[in-house]
Amino acid sequence: MLNPDRYFSPFPEIREIARSLYGQVATLPIVSPHGHVDPRLFSDPAATFGSPADLFITPDHYVTRLLYSQGVPLERLGVPRLDGGAVEGDPRKVWRIFCANFHLFLGTPSGIWLVHELSEVFGRDEKPSAANADRLYDAISEKLASPDFSPRKLFERFNVEVLATTDAATATLEHHRAIRNSGWGGRIIPTFRPDAVVHLDTPHWRVHIDDLSLVSGIDIVDFLSYLRALEQRREYFKSMGATATDHGALTPATAELTPSEARAIFQRGLKRGSMPGDASRFAAHMLMEMARMSVEDGLVMQLHPGSYRNHNETISSIFGPDQGGDIPVQTEYTRNLLPLLNKYGNDRRLTLIVFTLDEASYSRELATLAGHYPALKLGPPWWFHDSLNGIARYFDQVMETAGLYNTAGFNDDARAFCSIPARHDIWRRASANWAAGMVVRHIVDRADAETMMRELAVGLARRAYKLEKGS
Repeated sequence: MLNPDRYFSPFPEIREIARSLYGQVATLPIVSPHGHVDPRLFSDPAATFGSPADLFITPDHYVTRLLYSQGVPLERLGVPRLDGGAVEGDPRKVWRIFCANFHLFLGTPSGIWLVHELSEVFGRDEKPSAANADRLYDAISEKLASPDFSPRKLFERFNVEVLATTDAATATLEHHRAIRNSGWGGRIIPTFRPDAVVHLDTPHWRVHIDDLSLVSGIDIVDFLSYLRALEQRREYFKSMGATATDHGALTPATAELTPSEARAIFQRGLKRGSMPGDASRFAAHMLMEMARMSVEDGLVMQLHPGSYRNHNETISSIFGPDQGGDIPVQTEYTRNLLPLLNKYGNDRRLTLIVFTLDEASYSRELATLAGHYPALKLGPPWWFHDSLNGIARYFDQVMETAGLYNTAGFNDDARAFCSIPARHDIWRRASANWAAGMVVRHIVDRADAETMMRELAVGLARRAYKLEKGS
């Protein structure tokens, strides 16, 4: 059984208050304003999660990357190859490898999430091992075949108030439309992610532009028609319930090109004749354009910089992108965001939520920026820092300078749907521990701590992402 006091301080005075604070928010609904769960899971009432390996292992790069780091080939984990080459097709064998190597996850966020899922979702209170792998597989398979463990039923059981997916600018959102038309009451909304049509160095960028023309109904022949197509797609996403956009970038550089410069760079891209430096300059300019569009249409703007994508070229060439080979880089915000914040940072119509993989920038730059500019809020610990210790470091480095209400609460950024309750549980427990520590040190009183807990659990995210009822 999971210990009810897990993750709380070992000091009794703090632990007692943390337990009480957590208890007041433990059953609040889950607000998940940013993540990568596939909406197809919910568009068909008969959809299932498949086998235990399909649910826990093969699609989860948190899991596969750690196994790969210890010499387990991705082929043995059932990860498809781009060339269609042979991979393990028996999910039971994949599961056995996972269980035999479960010790690799001890003390990691993935290990905490997996134990929570096995215990709280599937009722299994034994550690995976080579000895019990088949027994666990059969027990979980039986539950996954039950109607009570369908994606929609678990959505309701997890008490998810809203779940945002992340969707390409060229997505038709057909699965979101099917969810709407089904009459099911679950709130699942898209998020506009235009990276593939913004970054000129994206593989097959020109093909993505043709797709954008097709779905928008606008013939993209120049920079102005390109902007109109993006604006049309944003409006369509809004009509399907979207409240936010999302932008990935190696750096958070922003810069405003002259109209003639933007037109010239875009035309070179259309003609497949881009020059060195075009991609970075265009990306910096397009962040300015996206901020301008957010001021006009009200969509919240998220910025996720600082990941060197697909660092392991061998893996990405065989298995494709996003296979666990993404590595953080040092990231600078004060100068890089200056053009955007000077133009839009004082405009309360813009909400810009900034994330980082470079924790050194929390207290040095981001907390100070968020504590000044009305448009800027800090996103929660992201990716490699979405952990018990990462959350504690975030609170220590951010809150004193930025203030609680200049942060955006929590989002789980999950691909693995069943890990969502585990991630929110850790956040709420870590929040309770932090708030309890301040009560014990007489920084805030008990009533203030209780208010802060409700904000950290649901309130901040609802407001930052415009997810409150009637908004």
